[in-house]
This record gives sequence, C-alpha cells and structure tokens, in this order.
Amino acid sequence: MDQGVTAGRNGALLVVGDVVTDVVARHRGPLAAGTDTAAVIRTLPGGAGANVACWAAHAGCPDVRLLGRVGAEAAAWHERELVTAGVWPRLVVDVEAATGTVICLVDSGAAAERTFLTDSGASLRLGPADWSDALLDGVARLHLSGYLLFTEPSRALAETALAAARARGVPVSLDPASAGFLAELGVERFLAFAEGLDLLLPSRDEACLLTGLPDPADAAAKLSRLVPLVVAKAGADGALVARAGTVLSRVPAVPAVPRDTTGAGDAFTGAFLAALLAGATPEEAAARGCGAGAEAVRRVGGRPPHPGSGDGPRR
Repeated sequence: MDQGVTAGRNGALLVVGDVVTDVVARHRGPLAAGTDTAAVIRTLPGGAGANVACWAAHAGCPDVRLLGRVGAEAAAWHERELVTAGVWPRLVVDVEAATGTVICLVDSGAAAERTFLTDSGASLRLGPADWSDALLDGVARLHLSGYLLFTEPSRALAETALAAARARGVPVSLDPASAGFLAELGVERFLAFAEGLDLLLPSRDEACLLTGLPDPADAAAKLSRLVPLVVAKAGADGALVARAGTVLSRVPAVPAVPRDTTGAGDAFTGAFLAALLAGATPEEAAARGCGAGAEAVRRVGGRPPHPGSGDGPRR
C-alpha cells in the first residue's frame, strides 16, 4: 500500500472525524482568576476532522467528503458551513447528545498560544453502525482524525474503516490530534493501531511522546520504521519528512504573524493531503502544508475563508 503514499490518484478524499462548535475567546495577558478578563469571543465551526476536510477543499481538492456526528441543535448550521466550504458532508444526527463544543482560550499576545476546554459531545459517539463500506466508493485516500481513538465507539469505527480501506487498497492517514488525550489512551495502544497506516502526521510534541525521544527528527525517524511515511509538524520550525527510519527532508515554515494558532495543524494536514492526491511528492506536499499553516494562524478559528469571500485565495 506504500505506493499510494506518493502517487496521485483520481478519486476523492474521505475524512472521518470530529465536527464541533468552537467558542474562541481571544484575551491579552494572563487570565484573571476570580474576576473578569476582557476578551473578544466568537462562535465558529470547528473540529479537527472537519477542519482538515475544509482545508483540503480550500487547497484545491475537488472531491472532499466527511463523515461525522453532530447533535440536532446545530446539525443544519454545520452542514451549511461544510457545503459552503466545498465539502460533501455525511453528518449523523445524534438525538441524545449535543454537538461537541470546544472553548478555545487564545492569548492574543505575540505567540497566540491557545488552551482548549473540550466537551466532545456527539462527535465521539460516532460508531461502527454509522459506517458503510460504500463510503469508500470513488475514494482514493482515507484520513482519520486521531480524536476517534479516544472513546470506545469511535475507536471501533476507526478500526472498521481502516480494515475496509486496506481491503480495497485505499491508503490511510491519521493525525494523532492531541498529546494530552494521547497520553491518556496510552502509547502502546496508539502504536498498535498505527501499524495499519500508510501515513502519520503528528505534531512535534506528539512524535516525541510516541517515541520517548526528545528530538523531533529522531522521533520522526523512529516512527517511520512503523509507518511508511511520517510527516512531523513543527510549527514555526516547519515540517520533517521521514521514511524507513530516515529523515529525508526538513521543510521550512512560511513566516507569519499569528493571530490564532487554532487549526494550524489541521490546515497543514488538509493541504498536504490535497497535494498528495494531485500527484505531489511528500516534500512538495509538506511545503503546501506549511503555506496553509501560515494562512491559518493569520485567521481566527480553525477554518479557511469561504470561497468567494474575498478573505484569501482559494488555491
């Protein structure tokens, strides 16, 4: 299945993952405990899986599909936002749980660092019953959000989807999604799942956590002995592309003054996958990913601008 990692193929990108509502609060300086802290607050569509799908469409992938689960109270809004972004959504409406919500606390100082408070809600109630092998019809690449691995139902769905994709020869990628949740899941459980992947897209922190190595390059190299292609995202330090135990290239970041780093890794992943499907090499795709990450940090929220909004180019 390694051939699918580098070769462009005609077909769709299917993303399976979380769709959530982001409440982004941008504040300056430390939070004032026990009293008020002035902030600019916006409610925006988000979720790592949905963000990846939207950034892939923004990067020019002509057929991007998304499987996710939302609560009834926000289903119509999320569907409209995804369709407007150029994504074909299949949203399962949960009648018992509300749409997942993430409160993003963003320090509006120079680093634009963020802290997440996460209520996964319906997003992680996605389960095997929501899957159909027919979802892979016409699909050239499957991407799984790492958040799927953090609850039993969605982890079972991820295993089902991975097995179905492998049976059809469809390459599968995964972004570990959260170092905090990854530590709770356990490194050994994650790596056991990762053995079936063609491509792993960890952050620097996630790569180091998964290997126990302090250096991101060493960590990426070690992970690439398990997964055929590893692309470690390192923020302002760009990205590392590793294969067969060796770092093949270091791709520089695109300079940007950050407003909000929420979704920067999702932007990288979406643009990277779109470039792979268009026939780019991993190094070329990583450069596209770094460009999308820079575009993302200049914006508030985790999504690209809507097509035709005049708020940035559709590439």
